[in-house]
Amino acid sequence: MMNVFTADNGKLIFENNGETLQIEAWGGNSLRIRSRMMGEILDTDYALLPISDDVEVKVEIDHETRTASIKNGKITAVIKNYSRSEPGRISFYNEQGELLLQEIGSGGALKLLARAFKPIIGGDYKLTVSFAGNDGERIYGMGQYQQETFDLKGSTLELAHRNSQASVPFLYSSKGYGFLWHNPAIGKVNFANNQTEWIAESTKQVDYWITAGDSPAEIEAAYGEAVGTVPMMPEYGLGFWQCKLRYYNQEQLLEVAREYKRRKLPIDVIVIDFFHWPKQGDFRFEEEFFPDPKAMVDELKAMGIELMVSVWPQIDRYSENYNEMYQKGYLIKAERGVNYAMMHWFPASIYFDATNPRARDYVWSKCKKNYFDYGIKIFWLDEAEPEYDVYDFDNYRYALGPNVQIGNIYPQHYSRTFYEGMQAEGQDNIVNLVRCAWAGSQRYGALVWSGDIHSSFEDFRKQLVAGLHMGMAGIPWWTTDIGGFGGGDPDNPKFRELLIRWFQWGAFCPVMRLHGARSPGKDIFRKDGSKALDTGGNNEVWSFGEEVYGILVKYLELRETLRDYTRKLMKEAHEKGAPVMRPLFYEFQNDDNVWDIKDEYLYGSDLLVAPILYEGSLSREVYLPKGSHWTEAHTGSIFEGGQTIHVDAPLNTIPVFLRDGKQEYLIGKI
Repeated sequence: MMNVFTADNGKLIFENNGETLQIEAWGGNSLRIRSRMMGEILDTDYALLPISDDVEVKVEIDHETRTASIKNGKITAVIKNYSRSEPGRISFYNEQGELLLQEIGSGGALKLLARAFKPIIGGDYKLTVSFAGNDGERIYGMGQYQQETFDLKGSTLELAHRNSQASVPFLYSSKGYGFLWHNPAIGKVNFANNQTEWIAESTKQVDYWITAGDSPAEIEAAYGEAVGTVPMMPEYGLGFWQCKLRYYNQEQLLEVAREYKRRKLPIDVIVIDFFHWPKQGDFRFEEEFFPDPKAMVDELKAMGIELMVSVWPQIDRYSENYNEMYQKGYLIKAERGVNYAMMHWFPASIYFDATNPRARDYVWSKCKKNYFDYGIKIFWLDEAEPEYDVYDFDNYRYALGPNVQIGNIYPQHYSRTFYEGMQAEGQDNIVNLVRCAWAGSQRYGALVWSGDIHSSFEDFRKQLVAGLHMGMAGIPWWTTDIGGFGGGDPDNPKFRELLIRWFQWGAFCPVMRLHGARSPGKDIFRKDGSKALDTGGNNEVWSFGEEVYGILVKYLELRETLRDYTRKLMKEAHEKGAPVMRPLFYEFQNDDNVWDIKDEYLYGSDLLVAPILYEGSLSREVYLPKGSHWTEAHTGSIFEGGQTIHVDAPLNTIPVFLRDGKQEYLIGKI
């Protein structure tokens, strides 16, 4: 009998018909599975960090039954080599011996393969990894998709980034496991009822990580240990951030900051958005509009306000840096056609190659000189997917490989560019706003926002679901453009209602940031008569009428009241990988009623938030989970958990409930 199993230094290895399959412990209660066809296993580090040696692994091989297993704490993988037609089928079990996940079988005459390597002639493989259906399973996480689907079972998701879509391929299963598809290739996943399929359009090997645990918190903590957690949020991340499209000159920005101070309104950060530069890729202020950046930053700091500045990764062909970056190979490259990725923002541009360490160093050196050295320590990393005019994912190549094979890692390396540069300059507790993320982005200080969404209640509802999935996907720092990015008129009563409801919710988001392209816009011209990018309408809290202003100020002040509590949540995110916004099941997994609730959530462990998500609504139904009693923050009324109640929500109120009487200082303030 051929010996297809071997044990090597705590690893279980299966070799058959050109395939090498390796399973090993990778952190507590966790396993990493890799498989390569016709080659040695590759030690890729796309997201997973080096493993610790303090785990006890047990490998057993039974040649008579053609079975082998590897046990690490609460998880066990069993491989059965049934026959040539069904080689090396893997099953995963928890500590109680219950089946968590299992590869599909051959199906007899169907001749199915659980790990199907389809050769790409002259290249690598299209890969499909298939698992059997799991009755009663619910799936959450996977990043940010613009939809209202909460339980992802039954869904098909594109494993690719787009503006407002972030594919972060880590899931939490209600069966008690977490799963990371450790592959940055473009592809898709089908969470069908009969089977789950993970598909990579081009790759070299199977690579995934799985962990078992007794609670969502335990599983998220294991994942945080495996790929890293966010830094500690700096103090200026706990308050209010003011932004619009766009403050186009230095005095305009400073006057807004001064007005906040004159009105004695809390503000931590103010933002300079895009096209404050001469050409894309110059990575500096346009002198005509920002003549003295150092004085601007100094005045803001004297007011206790940090400045965040937008950086785009696009390099205009007329930029002062284009020729050097082109010559040195610091730009991504089209496989066919013209070497540009975006044509609609003035002259054609191409992205810098964030997977190239020398390109990262080059871009950071420019931003250090022209921003960081002025005292700017927060960057807004826009266009991070990166966004293409046409999402032809197979048409671009990076230093790390073809986009179709490794492209999803781009936003992670974009955040890494600035994180490592700032860290080298001695900055601690780094946070940068970024429009996309992949697994591991969190350890590079990535605060993800949900992209260019529309100003509508429909989009508002989608953002709440997206935020909950992002937290479960290991990205606890997440936010939105309060009021939506496009389509809001400050004088429109319907938009004012939407803004109020969104702003109320924003006070209970990880970061509270007001942004949007408000109408009407205004044309901007340089002194020589040439046209600069226009600026959107006013977007300050006093821009929407006196009634709205009073309500917004109430929630600005409430956010300040929450500062100590929010700081505690940020510490939990930093130390344990815990989401700041939590689905109800995160804390109440034994309450069967909470697993499908997508329109309310927990801000940390103690505050249940139930936003008003429909136009014209002045009340709503709220479910209160079993096992706690809940105090309505607006009225002080106390309710036992395990019931649905009807709650009044006048325009100036968002329903919030305090768990077991905690945070009593909020009663009457919401």
